Amino acid sequence: MRPLVRRTVAAATVIGALLLTRRLTMTWGTRDGEPSDVLPGDEIVPQAEAVATRAVSIDAPPHEVWRWLVQLGQGRGGFYSYEWLENLVGCDIQNADRIDPQWQRLAVGDDVRLHPDLALRVAAMVPERHLVLRGAGPVEASAPPYDFSWSFVLRPAPDGGTRLIVRERYGYTRWWAGAVVEPVQPVSFVMSAGMLRGIRDRAEGRVGAASA
Repeated sequence: MRPLVRRTVAAATVIGALLLTRRLTMTWGTRDGEPSDVLPGDEIVPQAEAVATRAVSIDAPPHEVWRWLVQLGQGRGGFYSYEWLENLVGCDIQNADRIDPQWQRLAVGDDVRLHPDLALRVAAMVPERHLVLRGAGPVEASAPPYDFSWSFVLRPAPDGGTRLIVRERYGYTRWWAGAVVEPVQPVSFVMSAGMLRGIRDRAEGRVGAASA
């Protein structure tokens, strides 16, 4: 095989592997067409250049899963993912292993912090059905180069459990926004998968206690 042909085949193989890996991480845990389903919050960022949809099955009814979901946030219940990794960048996260009544109150317009200086805002919420967060910029700072929505959708399963589907949508507002978003997608995948497993394990009673 000629050198040029070998290099072309090798490059095509690498590109194909990267594209396959990206698709798998951006749709981790999904099934039955869930990545293409219209979900609450999609309308907030209608033109999205990057979309990640991930999911997990939970052996607990939606109202039990919701109790863990509604207390997400820095200074609240955390994100149930890799706390040590979040705290490497100063997030000051402490993941809760119990339901705390003071964190069960949440409303549209409230802030949900990722970091002491970085917050998302509750854009839409229907208890036990969905929670949608919006925004990605530092509190009281200039806007980021993209619009962002983060949807958590609870679907009752036939067996009495829950499908938890989480979707991130990025709408670029600057031509160079992809250079900011794309490099962090592998980290987003790792943290999101950890969060979904963390919520599942807590709702199923594998971690901590069910109530304060």
